[in-house]
Amino acid sequence: MREERRRIEVDSGKRRMGRFERYLSLWVVLCIAGGIVLGKVAPGIARELDGMAIFVGEAPVVSIPIAICLFLMMYPIMVKIDFREVLKAGRNGKPVALTLFVNWAVKPFTMYALAVFFLGTLFYSLIGPEATDLVKMPFGLDLEVGAQHGSGTVVLHEGVKMLQIPLWRSYLAGCILLGIAPCTAMVLVWGFLAKGNDGLTLVMVAINSLTMLLLYGVLGGFLLGVGRLPVPWQALLLSIAIYVALPLLAGYLSRKWIVRKYGLEWFQKKFLHVLTPVTIIALLATLVLLFSFKGEVILDNPLTILWIAIPLFIQTNLIFWLAYGLARLLKLTYRDAAPASMIGASNHFEVAIATSTMLFGLSSGAALATVVGVLIEVPVMLMLVRICLRTQSWFRPHPEVS
Repeated sequence: MREERRRIEVDSGKRRMGRFERYLSLWVVLCIAGGIVLGKVAPGIARELDGMAIFVGEAPVVSIPIAICLFLMMYPIMVKIDFREVLKAGRNGKPVALTLFVNWAVKPFTMYALAVFFLGTLFYSLIGPEATDLVKMPFGLDLEVGAQHGSGTVVLHEGVKMLQIPLWRSYLAGCILLGIAPCTAMVLVWGFLAKGNDGLTLVMVAINSLTMLLLYGVLGGFLLGVGRLPVPWQALLLSIAIYVALPLLAGYLSRKWIVRKYGLEWFQKKFLHVLTPVTIIALLATLVLLFSFKGEVILDNPLTILWIAIPLFIQTNLIFWLAYGLARLLKLTYRDAAPASMIGASNHFEVAIATSTMLFGLSSGAALATVVGVLIEVPVMLMLVRICLRTQSWFRPHPEVS
């Protein structure tokens, strides 16, 4: 019986946290600090790496160093997925319906409400009532200098027409772009660490990716309060292809070939054993890179980072606990509840950063707000992973191990 249970745990993707993983929060803090130091001590190296990107228009949509790290982060997860489990997971409608409801009917609006309350009310005097930001003119709009557009005024800056808007509204725009971009890549890591159902996570990632293509521009345009938010189709498709589809295809094909050539037992005991630390090491390398790119911005705006981080932190926890509570009411298994709750709590910050850059400019407050999303994403999601692992008993057991 014990041997059978052990075999089922291996086959169904159960993972035990080793010593390295148990202290992951410490490694994360050290890597964030290391990245910021690298960006400060060797800014030339950071700029060189940051400039290695795939561009859509003027916006750097895919950072090549980050893409490589994310591939190494995702591949060990993708190669473990048994696609028979994916087909089974796809037939389970409750967790999919839950994540769609939370991600698209709740999350964008709670993000808007929290950002307006904190940035536009509670922290308004701290940000500065007179503080303004210069952002790009909306696409297709050509107004005279001095004209009003929404809450902004058209001004001439270094020979280019820009829209001058209240600074807090620029931060609000960045928060909105984060709030309407549910995670479609890193959530695979969070689900993996929380011992969730990898097959279900993959199904939800696919569905949310398609839904984002349909609703991202519609919700963004509505919540930003502009006439129209152009959907960054190329950015979205390229991001999903590189961050999700490429490691998925590589994992599927290599798993199929290795199992056929060497057998399932060798694949599980030998090959996966070698891959086990790769995901975590790639995650830590990603953090060093991200914060070497953005460390100067963070050091130059420490209090601003705090004002933006507070509503983002509350939003992440609110969405997680809402989805987690609903999952319990729906009587989901733990392995389904954990990823269904975390996919909405985390954000697709790559798309949010690219979109804010395209719409408002690289130096805008909106772009800064999306960078803050990166800053809090990993530590907060690791905290939620630990909460999930400690509350497994709240949910009914998975049928395979009942």
